[in-house]
Amino acid sequence: MPSKNFENRQWFYVKRPAARVGPEHYELRETTLNGELSANEVIVRARYISVDPYMRIQQHERNTYDVPHPLGIVQRAGTVGQVMASASERFREGDWVLGYNGWQLFDKCHANDLQKLDPDAAPVSTALGVLGMPGRTAWFGLMEAGRPRPGDTLVVSGAAGAVGSLVAQFGKRAGCRVVGIAGGAAKCRYLIDTLGLDGAVDYRAFSDTQTLAEDLANEIQRQTGGVDVYFDNVGGVITDAVIPLIKLRARIIICGTISQYDGGLDHPDLAPRFLQHMLFKRASIQGILARDFTQRMDEMRAVVEPWVKAKEIVFEETFVDGFEQLPEALNMLFEGRNLGKLLVRV
Repeated sequence: MPSKNFENRQWFYVKRPAARVGPEHYELRETTLNGELSANEVIVRARYISVDPYMRIQQHERNTYDVPHPLGIVQRAGTVGQVMASASERFREGDWVLGYNGWQLFDKCHANDLQKLDPDAAPVSTALGVLGMPGRTAWFGLMEAGRPRPGDTLVVSGAAGAVGSLVAQFGKRAGCRVVGIAGGAAKCRYLIDTLGLDGAVDYRAFSDTQTLAEDLANEIQRQTGGVDVYFDNVGGVITDAVIPLIKLRARIIICGTISQYDGGLDHPDLAPRFLQHMLFKRASIQGILARDFTQRMDEMRAVVEPWVKAKEIVFEETFVDGFEQLPEALNMLFEGRNLGKLLVRV
């Protein structure tokens, strides 16, 4: 019986952006995927495609924690999809799987590149969120680098995002007093009313760019009295405001610097000198990446998955419908238009 071919659509990354990424940096192509399979090959049809801030890091010219994303290939990304054809004993048609299949409707890959998902255990989309890379980042970043203790004051920037919203909730469960920083009154209400945080700071409420760091620092100080643990997803002026407020033996976790991704990584902004604060407070600062803990996913899932099943943790998901919306969806991350994990549903 002849193999079925698949009419594919793929977003190719074709131009390196200097500032904000847009559709002009991608090219949508339609191709035919040959359905013939070698041993252990699987064809997957994407259902949910992830957009994440790290994609913008990979588009910079210089090496970061990775070499720059090559031009002329399909944009890399995590996906959740269904098996359409399989030459592997591990997968059958219709199985839900997690993979790194990129911005394309169909992909032919080796069975070892896929992880089977149980749709009865949790919504499959959570494999790209609370039970996936963002959850892993939040859990190990806070619990291992942040070392939270009952009574600590934890400040989280980007607290309404995929990672920050989980860090904030993990911190509450660890006995911390948690104050989140987010953009806009609606997000700050969400932090208080839905996530149950102890305080929220709206950085957009301060419009004077000349005094922004000082004004933010005053408000954070008013709400916290000082910071024991700072989980940083944003960098830039927000971090400039927080660093002078750290307490003795504070722990600072650098998870992301999204404020600098639109061109600021190749030519970073000059920031205030902060090492004196680290010295005076004998504080520690540590950068963390999700990939550092990939092999420990089972540890995180053993703790967090029961909370998800019992609805004891909030995992907001923002869905954008339509494969053609992928480049614009990536932009949404840098404009703060998402709540929790941002996914494109295809």
